[in-house]
Amino acid sequence: MTAVLSIQSHVAYGHVGNSSAVFPLQRLGIEVWPVHTVQFSNHTGYGEWTGRVFDGQAIEEVVEGIAERGVLGSCDAVLSGYLGSADIGHAVVQTVRRVRQANPAVVYCCDPVIGDVGRGVFVRPGIPEFMREVAVPAADLVTPNHFELDFLAGTATRTLGEVRDAVAAVQALGPRVVLTTSLVTDDTPGDAVDLLASESGRHFRVRTPRLDLSVNGAGDAIAALFLAHWLSSRDAGAALGAAAASVHGLLEATERARSREILLVAAQDEFVTPSHTFPVEEV
Repeated sequence: MTAVLSIQSHVAYGHVGNSSAVFPLQRLGIEVWPVHTVQFSNHTGYGEWTGRVFDGQAIEEVVEGIAERGVLGSCDAVLSGYLGSADIGHAVVQTVRRVRQANPAVVYCCDPVIGDVGRGVFVRPGIPEFMREVAVPAADLVTPNHFELDFLAGTATRTLGEVRDAVAAVQALGPRVVLTTSLVTDDTPGDAVDLLASESGRHFRVRTPRLDLSVNGAGDAIAALFLAHWLSSRDAGAALGAAAASVHGLLEATERARSREILLVAAQDEFVTPSHTFPVEEV
């Protein structure tokens, strides 16, 4: 059975971080070892929350306990998302190194959470530079949104050609697979949004209808789903098609219910048998 070590934030109510990534992986038959970087009552978008942030040492202590079970060699992938501090980031990268010593074939998937179009950078100072200089170079797969792709590449992209060049610049940092989400280029219709998966000099695009909702946690879910399908197929195009279909179905159900939280449990069949599929085109 495939095993993924997921180091992310956790909320008791709602679905972001591990609360968004763990269940879809499990629904696909993957064993998940969640390590929480924070434990909050709910995500911070509500403006009020309770709970606490853990430090890098706390992460390392939990990983040490897992290592003492003698199972790190059976870990197939490490997944990370939002980093609350560089201290936690270094603990994540150190964990990746440790797992690679036990299993050189392990894959590290980094969701380089930095910011978004319209909001700009929303992480703490130092985190964007840590992502570009430390975390992304250590990764095999990265899943930036369009804003984050531009930041990592040090450029501004509007055309598909410029996006491909930016992807190449990010791949030159270390990762061999780049999934760009929430992609809007000059040729993206106003009622659609693109996703682009890039590997080995090839680029695959899926275009899905734009939905009228703004929720937290969707990026965490698609990073997890893309990783899951890439692990099983080792094919960026196939992984993109499967992940895009599932996330669109999840968000469509959420929009229909007018829910502030993604309907991760109610729409769980979308992870296995999506309601819609979308063509994957090489561009």
